[in-house]
Amino acid sequence: MAKRVAIIDIGSNSVRMVVYEKTSRYAFHLLHEEKSKVRIAQDAYKHNGELQATPMQRTFDALSDFLSIANSFKVRKILCVATSALRDAPNKQEFIQKVKHKLKLNIKVISGEKEAYFGAIACANLLPQQKNALSIDIGGGSTEFAFIDEDNVSHTISLNLGTVRLKELYFDKEDIEGATEYIDKELEKFPEISKLTTLIGIGGTFRAISNAILKESLYPLNKIHGFEYSIKTFKEYLKRLLKAKDETELHALFIKSNRYDVIKPGTLILQRVINKISIDHIITSGVGVREGVYLSDLLRSSKHKFPHNYNTSVRYILDSYVQDKAFSNNLTALVKKIFDLSAEYFGIDYKYRRLLSIAAKLYPAGSSVHFYSQNKHTYYIIQSALEYGFSHQEIMLISTLAKYAKNKLPSDTHLQLYAKLLPDNVHTIHSLSYMLSLSIALLSHRPRNIDFEMQFSKGELQVISKRKTYITQTAVAKLECKDKQFKVTFSN
Repeated sequence: MAKRVAIIDIGSNSVRMVVYEKTSRYAFHLLHEEKSKVRIAQDAYKHNGELQATPMQRTFDALSDFLSIANSFKVRKILCVATSALRDAPNKQEFIQKVKHKLKLNIKVISGEKEAYFGAIACANLLPQQKNALSIDIGGGSTEFAFIDEDNVSHTISLNLGTVRLKELYFDKEDIEGATEYIDKELEKFPEISKLTTLIGIGGTFRAISNAILKESLYPLNKIHGFEYSIKTFKEYLKRLLKAKDETELHALFIKSNRYDVIKPGTLILQRVINKISIDHIITSGVGVREGVYLSDLLRSSKHKFPHNYNTSVRYILDSYVQDKAFSNNLTALVKKIFDLSAEYFGIDYKYRRLLSIAAKLYPAGSSVHFYSQNKHTYYIIQSALEYGFSHQEIMLISTLAKYAKNKLPSDTHLQLYAKLLPDNVHTIHSLSYMLSLSIALLSHRPRNIDFEMQFSKGELQVISKRKTYITQTAVAKLECKDKQFKVTFSN
């Protein structure tokens, strides 16, 4: 697969392009993103799906600009897909052939089921694993669903429910009752799926709603991908959104102006869907069809799944920021050993072992930006770039451990600010932070391989080494272990 790949998604409402760059076999990051609200489906649903001249020209012009942008990034491969608007249009070949002839761009019109699949495999691979989840992707012309159970995708379905479609056919005529009847009739085609626990929201409408809820709740982390909240919060917000009388009230609900005309049709679809199914909580996806198209190409030899225990974001940070891989590996191995020896003594749940080891692995990342502010930069890198496969709680804990590693425990101010996302038991955070700092201190002499052994008993860690390491012992002596008596001794 080419190192840089552009994915273009022609939707009913917007045309979007992302440029991804690989850093190693399965690791990648977003290099650039572009969006143009061309509304190719404008007035189409009033004319039996026929694309109109002005929207088609807008879309053509946007695609031309996209190709120029892709060329500036020296993209070697471009994958372009089109969804509902072109799928439904009797005159789609007119547009497709014009783009192919004049722009040399091949557009692949995908089925609704394929669209649902692409969105779902993006969620299955790039969100924390969910059991018995349903993904929903509300677009301008259609809405796609898929059942996701861990990394397996099934029951893909596409319905003719879209924000632009409903706006033009019903909302522009203020026929909300007609829109409701139409939605409910389409939902009769929805298969019976039992044991649902989670609704995964994909697409602009869902992100707009989740982003508004995030802001309204004063959520401490500015990250929409992986943002979770309760079904109760979701239902109450949808009710208030549908009752909003004008743009002023929509603004007060934190809806952006570019969504004013289509947010209510999308909200009504969501409300009717959750009336039909039973779920416990909501998780927002920042990824969708574009990422699914990319992953289907990247992972084509592995059944569209990453290798077991592989995380693309961790690998990307290692590839891009961690220069001393040997130290990173030693630190990871050592912190696991200390955890295994002392977790029972500290009363720490075993589930934190993985998160602690990731914090250790990524701890050196910030030094590639600036040595003297390494922890600060590592903290920022983890919060920003540890994007895929982790919950916000996991991201916050990993980044916090890295921020305060080496010589101090997390501050009370920090713990209060992020209390919603960190473990309730402060002792757990203190203990994990101490384990990481202790591991860094024990490697102060930077051995090529770990050159000492350890024994632990009754709150005392005995470090057995053939050589006397003054720097290491001094670094250990500076550490603070709060809430629990813990002693480190050295012997030959």
